[in-house]
Order: sequence, then structure tokens, then C-alpha cells
Amino acid sequence: MKSRSLIALAALATGLAFVPVSQALADGKDTYEKVCKMCHATGVANAPKLGDKAAWAPRIAKTTAVLEEHAIKGFKDKGVMPPKGGRANLSDDDVKAAVAFMVEKSQ
Repeated sequence: MKSRSLIALAALATGLAFVPVSQALADGKDTYEKVCKMCHATGVANAPKLGDKAAWAPRIAKTTAVLEEHAIKGFKDKGVMPPKGGRANLSDDDVKAAVAFMVEKSQ
């Protein structure tokens, strides 16, 4: 419970809304809508926008495994991808499902 409180405080401090993640949140579209969309719909921090084939092509070429690793562990290049989109309480499977959803919609 303590870690959930810390996450909520961190979310408040950064201006992000805290939405508890349930075990049932395994569907990639749901994860995208609840977490990833904040950056990947608008291009915040140089995030490739969902459906932008030109922006996604070089990333997809690196393989899904690399995209999943970057999404889970975080990545800095021309922008910033925080680990698990800043939601440490997401499971790796939730993140992988979201990556698969975004790749499918961006090829």
C-alpha cells in the first residue's frame, strides 16, 4: 500500500492523474487509452504518434523485442520514454500488449 501512495503522490506532483491499474488491464488498447495516449496521441517528448507510419517505421525495424524493452525499461534518444510510461505499477505484459497495439496501428 505504501508504494501505491508514493505513486499517487508522484502523480500529483507531476500533474498526472493517478488511475489504479487492475490485473485485468492486459488489453493493449485499454493500456494505450489509459496510459500511453497521453504522449503518443500528441507527440509529447518526441513520442511517435499512433498511426504515424513514417515516425514508427525506423522504430518497428528495430524489432518488437527492442520496442518492448524500451517501453518497459525506459529510453532516451531524441526524446524521453519513461519506464512503463511513468506507471511503475503496470505489468510487463500490459506494456507489451500496448506496444503490440501501437505497432499494429502504425504499420
